[in-house]
Amino acid sequence: MEELLFLAHRIPYPPNKGDKIRSYHLLKELARSYRVHLGAFVDDPDDRRYQGKLEALCESVFLADLHPLRARVRSLSGLLHGEALSVPYYFDRRMKAWVDDLLARSSLQRIFVFSSPMSQYVMDIQGRSMRRIIDFVDVDSDKWRQYAERKSWPASWVYSREGRQLLRYEKAVADRFDASVFVSADEAALFKRQAPEVSACVDFIDNGVDHEYFSPDRDYPDPYTGDRPVLVFIGAMDYWANIDAVSWFARDVFPRIREAVANVQFFIVGARPTEEVLRLAAVPGVTVTGAVADIRPYLAHARAAVAPLRVARGIQNKVLEAMAMAVPVLATTAAMEGIEYDNPAGLQVADDARQFSSMAVQLLQGSPHRMRESRRWVCQRYDWGINLGKMYELFESFPGQSDSLTRI
Repeated sequence: MEELLFLAHRIPYPPNKGDKIRSYHLLKELARSYRVHLGAFVDDPDDRRYQGKLEALCESVFLADLHPLRARVRSLSGLLHGEALSVPYYFDRRMKAWVDDLLARSSLQRIFVFSSPMSQYVMDIQGRSMRRIIDFVDVDSDKWRQYAERKSWPASWVYSREGRQLLRYEKAVADRFDASVFVSADEAALFKRQAPEVSACVDFIDNGVDHEYFSPDRDYPDPYTGDRPVLVFIGAMDYWANIDAVSWFARDVFPRIREAVANVQFFIVGARPTEEVLRLAAVPGVTVTGAVADIRPYLAHARAAVAPLRVARGIQNKVLEAMAMAVPVLATTAAMEGIEYDNPAGLQVADDARQFSSMAVQLLQGSPHRMRESRRWVCQRYDWGINLGKMYELFESFPGQSDSLTRI
């Protein structure tokens, strides 16, 4: 087996949030055909205990601690040098030394980079044939543009600047790498419009769902007390788009629902809730759980999963996972962006508070039932094994590569 360098901005285990779910499945698949050298940052000290899990998959593993406060201070150098703040945020001398040493002593010909700031470690490789693929996942620059539209000054200025500078960096990366990958056809199309000069090398690889793990056919313990219908939101609660989503839903949508269904409950389930999220527990009927050991019981015993995101990029795993569990989903248009759906049963979409609440009331006043058709659809359309097969096509286009790669 030949060697491959895999760089990620966050340790790809455990697969318990959007980017880590994708990076873990990519790593696991690539490790079937290559001897993988993994370099990644650890921003949650608790994740250090999973290093052994990754060492079992990889030829070698280098994990560097990322201290968010120090990284934010370091990122300010971007203001002085006219670069995106995200790039110096993820610069680390230990990571650079490890990458440089690995390149100097190995015969690596393939590099896979997950998230654009990690490309800085392999941007200027000279004097050797190297196939480099970047998984941007989302068009992050456009995410910062959306944030700027919803923030007041000075945050709006900082976010707007980050959107512009990061787009310039994304274009430079795409120009130097052999292929640029996004999480959906929509994200790839958006980047092609913004960077037409590199559009020929832009592609997409859809996410998937672990269908066996997210199965509705297990007997999950009921985490809710009392015989009350529950609407649930699941996601990392220190992520601004999720914070904005639950705040809007709890304050503008949920009270309208309770006017018609007085005993309905709204559970916000996810790690690291901010003070803003914790304060939502003061809204009648709202519960903030913080981190839970297993999200599946919260999905299995909910009447519906809500995805009221107003700012979103890429594919929302929370939507796919709920559908895999055969749970009805109430979502905004933004939450569905990137998911190719043809009105599968159990999925309803609305964007304003009145429509969203009306949609929820209608569902709550009906008989509870599982959405088997919804599960069948997501299992067929979003299968990791099928979708990740495109990675081999991208690497196999490298001249001189062996044709005898291990396949699924």
